[in-house]
Amino acid sequence: MAAPHEILGLIERFNNNCEAYRSGTYNETQLRREFIDPFFKILGWDVDNEKGYAEAYKDVIHEDSIKIGGMTKAPDYCFRIGGIRKFFVETKKPSVNLKDDANPAFQLRRYAWSAKLPLSILTDFEEFVVYDCRVKPDKLDKPSTARILYLNYTGYAQRWDEIAAIFSRDAILKGAFDKYAESGKTKKGTAEVDTAFLREIESWRDMLARNLALRNPDLAQHDLNFAVQRTIDRIIFLRICEDRGIEKYGRLMALQNGDRVYARLCEMFHRADERYNSGLFHFQKENGRSESPDTLTLSLAIDDSALKDIIKNL
Repeated sequence: MAAPHEILGLIERFNNNCEAYRSGTYNETQLRREFIDPFFKILGWDVDNEKGYAEAYKDVIHEDSIKIGGMTKAPDYCFRIGGIRKFFVETKKPSVNLKDDANPAFQLRRYAWSAKLPLSILTDFEEFVVYDCRVKPDKLDKPSTARILYLNYTGYAQRWDEIAAIFSRDAILKGAFDKYAESGKTKKGTAEVDTAFLREIESWRDMLARNLALRNPDLAQHDLNFAVQRTIDRIIFLRICEDRGIEKYGRLMALQNGDRVYARLCEMFHRADERYNSGLFHFQKENGRSESPDTLTLSLAIDDSALKDIIKNL
């Protein structure tokens, strides 16, 4: 099928004025209005909500809101079906080299990884880049890491069928997007965020168990297992509380500065015991409570390095 005349018009206009668009004065807002909005309208998306859908059911959310590292971030576009996110699009002005600049790629992948989206798009119209966002992002990644499709605008007409077959609204409704995403799921390095987190926890268990056994040689196996699991559960609980605004954000991260990490962490555990009616933090006998208090874990020795690794990764 030939590319629609509308997309040919966009290609021609960009080509005729590419030097002006690549100048630093042409900004993202101009790019979105003149190229990106029309591009996705051609793919069948109601970018401007012309149908007047309620907020919960809009096709496209401009500058969607997601929580990353205690801060609210806003991907430029979120494309949805029935209110369910399918993919993000992050735009940059054409003066940015998306093929070789690692920062935009990391930004997009971090957004989509946190939102559990399998694929997302980075574009400045001149370049159209699709990333597999199940590969955990790292600041040191190359821009090519997890990149599964790269197109220059001069190739849009020839490969329009391929673009539309994956990212058009109609293709998503027919399941083509999900099928395409699933076809790449077995690639090396891909994993759902929950699966990756469980693997991370397993590595923490192993590391913490080794350290506890080394620093507390008289610890019985049962007590060792209890101490490992309870310590990890407590740290994760406090990290979740931070993320939800229940605890002051950054207190755990601050433990990485200085020494006596476990002693300072135990102070946080004691405060949590006073604040939360939770079996995770139960260090003193209480009237009417049959459960025995934990008199073991706070007296143990744990190396700073082991705890700092866990906290850093969280």
